[in-house]
Amino acid sequence: MFPHRAAIVAAVAAGAGLGGWGSAGAQSFDDVDAIVRSGISRGIYPGAVVVVGRADGVLLARGYGRFTWKADSPVPDPDRTLWDIASLTKVVSTASSIMVLVDEGRLDLDAPVARYLPRFQGDRKDEVTVRMLLNHTSGLRSYVQFFKLAEDRGQAIGLLYREPLRRAPGTRPVYSDLNGMLLGLVVEQVAGEPLDRFARREVFRPVSMDHTRYVLPRAQWELAAPTGRWRGHPVAGVVNDQNAVVFGGVAGHAGVFSTGADLARYAKWWLKRGYGATGPVVAAATMEAFLSRTPSSGSRLLGWDTRDPEYPPPSVFGELLSGSAYGHTGWTGTELWIDPDRDLFLVFLTNRSYAPKVSHSISALRLVRAELSEAVVRAVPGACRPTIVPAC
Repeated sequence: MFPHRAAIVAAVAAGAGLGGWGSAGAQSFDDVDAIVRSGISRGIYPGAVVVVGRADGVLLARGYGRFTWKADSPVPDPDRTLWDIASLTKVVSTASSIMVLVDEGRLDLDAPVARYLPRFQGDRKDEVTVRMLLNHTSGLRSYVQFFKLAEDRGQAIGLLYREPLRRAPGTRPVYSDLNGMLLGLVVEQVAGEPLDRFARREVFRPVSMDHTRYVLPRAQWELAAPTGRWRGHPVAGVVNDQNAVVFGGVAGHAGVFSTGADLARYAKWWLKRGYGATGPVVAAATMEAFLSRTPSSGSRLLGWDTRDPEYPPPSVFGELLSGSAYGHTGWTGTELWIDPDRDLFLVFLTNRSYAPKVSHSISALRLVRAELSEAVVRAVPGACRPTIVPAC
């Protein structure tokens, strides 16, 4: 029984939550429906998309609620609605692009960042490696409002290079947008082209993520779920993250727009150990290397995160995923996790950042994510095996 199960059922029975649709066998996902719709009825987000699947296919693809709180706004569609995926950019675009370069032998994870970015200099910065940027042990602080300090991309990059380390490199993980920004610059330096162009050609297209991109053309803005308001009007199709804005919309830490269906293809790519639509995109061994941690990286893998047993519950991953599961979340209300032992993935996309009706909506969404993760495991036949997690 979920902690708020009675309240969820009561809300659904009272008609809370707005329509949705799904694949065959949807009866087994009743708890999933109830939990996602409870987030709408509680005012955490106006709309959402859920996609659940395995390496060989999708088990559930469903849209919930509306783009905004207005009853006549569009219903999210798993195939067509574009979401500002925020920090999911760090894995879907940036870490994946780094992985391709590693697979091609063009980049060394344990090389100092300064080998590729000579302007990254200063006290002990010569000790910071590409791996440390990926697992957030670089020593850089979490966040800087570059958009308030710089007028354009060039100025922002200059400030990024001058940012001092706050801890000894490689000692402990502190999640940082600055790591993602630098990794995006590493990709551009090694590849010799902009991050968005490289990611689209070397990651998105081989994985058949045909709708995934940075910088949406104006003609596609109407397909995007709004992530904020300006003078009372919904803002959609423009990246929410203001540091990504000052970077021109293309940055290593944020900026990508994608659909539920495209992210499902991305998840299946990982479950298939590097095989894309027409064959291997990277070697299985290379992909496996990105699912490793160091003694000092805590719950952090290379780009990805895992459930941290030392972090106060509830975990966004819930308590039923296997020890091999990994994932990431985004500030706008997005989430993706993959569990190889269960052969299972979850894509959960919301626009939590658009005019939530509750205070501390991030904390409220955390509980929804935890409950949803457990409901997905329980709903999928064979996923909840005692040999993996006895608590099932």
